[in-house]
Amino acid sequence: MAYYKEHSQILVSVDVIIFGFDEQKLKVLIGRRQMDPGRGEWSLYGGFVANDESIDHAAEHTLKKLTGLSNLYMRQVGAFGAVDRDPGERVISIAYYALINVKDYDEKLRKEYGLEWMDINKVPTLYSDHNLMIEQALKKMRQKIKTEPISFRLLPQLFTLTQLQRLYEAVIGEEVDKRNFRKRVKDMDFIEKTNLIDKKSSKRGASLYRFNNKMYKEDPNFKL
Repeated sequence: MAYYKEHSQILVSVDVIIFGFDEQKLKVLIGRRQMDPGRGEWSLYGGFVANDESIDHAAEHTLKKLTGLSNLYMRQVGAFGAVDRDPGERVISIAYYALINVKDYDEKLRKEYGLEWMDINKVPTLYSDHNLMIEQALKKMRQKIKTEPISFRLLPQLFTLTQLQRLYEAVIGEEVDKRNFRKRVKDMDFIEKTNLIDKKSSKRGASLYRFNNKMYKEDPNFKL
């Protein structure tokens, strides 16, 4: 028996905002829209939710298809449902944001889907309300990065304190005091200094650090 026939049928989609950090800049993955309406416009990547899947699963398989990566950090941004947001049909979209290390990204997939890493400060006008989705995702990231160690999702396994600081500044959109920042970081037992040296970033070389997830779980009092 069919129910709810008297109600309008509305399409539900997911859009995934993929953030990466490269060349000391926070970047987002966008591409040219491959369908009508809006074909050829800059856009986020997403898809419609099938009848037999949850919105979380739809976002997960979209992300996997797009990057070739799984078990990534991904969080829901929220629902976007303005009546006129899509000129094609009445579509409500659930946006998610994901954090990846750019170096882990499959370049073949990026080229296959015609995607580009765009500086967060130079994002062009996107299709529909996708610029608003990015703005809202960035707000959530700025809240999270101060209370949860999500920044390590964007960095390589081994990183310098300068890299960590530059990432933090790129996300919050302002400079921080180097001395105070490093003091706070060094007080965190779960950010471990290794015996390795990075000689690419400076002539003297910089110590490499790593995030110890086990130690963080034992004492998750994080505030950066």
